[in-house]
Amino acid sequence: MKKTKTIVTVGMMAAVLAILSIVQIPGPTGVPFTLQVFAVALCGYVLGWKLGALAVIIYVLLGTVGVPVFAGMTAGPGVLVSVAGGFIWGFILQAIGCGLFVHKKFGNKILRIVCLAVGGAVGAALCEILGAVTMCTAGGMTYGAALVYNFAAFYPLDLVKTMLALAVSLPIRAGLRKASLFD
Repeated sequence: MKKTKTIVTVGMMAAVLAILSIVQIPGPTGVPFTLQVFAVALCGYVLGWKLGALAVIIYVLLGTVGVPVFAGMTAGPGVLVSVAGGFIWGFILQAIGCGLFVHKKFGNKILRIVCLAVGGAVGAALCEILGAVTMCTAGGMTYGAALVYNFAAFYPLDLVKTMLALAVSLPIRAGLRKASLFD
């Protein structure tokens, strides 16, 4: 029974990521502004690093085989090597960063929140770094310019979305535990 609950919960979070990827605001480099970062962070914070990364991997696989789950309802392997492709790969690392300390026991609630926030900030930074790779290979930018752009244009907003996901995840995890869907 526990395996079934885990499968359903991971699938539900992959679906949340797909749904929050639909709405996009076009960006000047071809990389849109979306709620994907919020959803990826939520996957990590709710599920922990292993299952959070699994939910994102499922999302990536669905998009790769043609299910229109990427930003703006796009799909296919070409998206993974497009200007935005590095961010999609980076989502896996972001989920790991957000979920890294979820299952750790802390004596102090403030220390726990700080560790979760730092893990999320590092995960978001790794996503920006990977995003810069395809921005330069597919978008013609230099790697340095892509990094500067990502950390100036995306990272501050991504930090806000990551911290909002952290705040939202706490009652979600509590509710899932109460419903016996989580340990």
